[in-house]
Amino acid sequence: MRKTPPSGVGFFPCPSGTVGRVSTRSAEEFEAYRGRLFGLAYRMLGSAHEAEDIVQETFLRWEKADRASIAAPAGWLVKVATNLCLNQLDSARVRREAYRGPWLPEPVLTADGALGPLELAEQRDSVSFALLVLAERLSPAERAVFVLREAFSYSHGEIAAILDRSEASCRQLYHRARARLAELPETVPPPDNEIRELVERFLAAAREGDVAGLEELLTEDVTSWADGGGQVPVAGRPVSGRLAVARYLAGTITKYGASLETSFAEVNGTTAVLAWAGPELSGVLVPEFDGGRIRALRIVAGPGKLAFARAQAGGLSHPGGPSGS
Repeated sequence: MRKTPPSGVGFFPCPSGTVGRVSTRSAEEFEAYRGRLFGLAYRMLGSAHEAEDIVQETFLRWEKADRASIAAPAGWLVKVATNLCLNQLDSARVRREAYRGPWLPEPVLTADGALGPLELAEQRDSVSFALLVLAERLSPAERAVFVLREAFSYSHGEIAAILDRSEASCRQLYHRARARLAELPETVPPPDNEIRELVERFLAAAREGDVAGLEELLTEDVTSWADGGGQVPVAGRPVSGRLAVARYLAGTITKYGASLETSFAEVNGTTAVLAWAGPELSGVLVPEFDGGRIRALRIVAGPGKLAFARAQAGGLSHPGGPSGS
């Protein structure tokens, strides 16, 4: 049986310059950093259940370590978790190459701070589906440096200590990662209070099979990705172009989604749609806006990909529950 670390998700910021200043050594101290470790591992792997495994393994190593010899618990924990993620990424790359259909990250409900603070645009970008998918192109080392620098504001010197590399090497990896992620498009989303209304119009048009109505809500270059994990009948390849996406969504939602109830939640830092079959979460739709139109749709329907979000949503009010919205 796996030994479970202390429960709870607390998130203690550890900005640049604070590594090494923590002196308390206890299980409670590990718990204080658990949220940071989970957020780090998720950004590295794009998988919530794999991130949980990383946190679990980090806890086991922390428990076995001679903590009296650890001068900087924060840095030690981050270093262990980061290197576990690097090992995981090597094997994950092989699995992703054989993945059936488009690969998308596991959705995480973030309104409760599960991935740390997301008040700033840069913080939300660091967990967005768009960036996590594009980050799959990075080497493990590039991804580690980028996540530590962009999401957690570690200095290049601190990152060098975590990765056992020179500071110059870390700077080079960071600039290379930035260049490879440069194609992430600049978008201007509508105000938050308008997003829900736009998504409701989109869902209504899709349920009615209103292709023309859907086209009005999509950009010319819109693309839809669907991750069914080989278990759910979704498009096996991305669908691109306003008319093609409108026809695809109208047909799919009319056929398979007519009986589903929907609700809204913050997923990976943005407004998303949860689809319910009774009390069971059966899909997550994450739209990406540019102005008042949708330029990208990412749909996660594979049961395995929904396990973490399903557990998170268990306590939420939803259409299949007693106090549905």
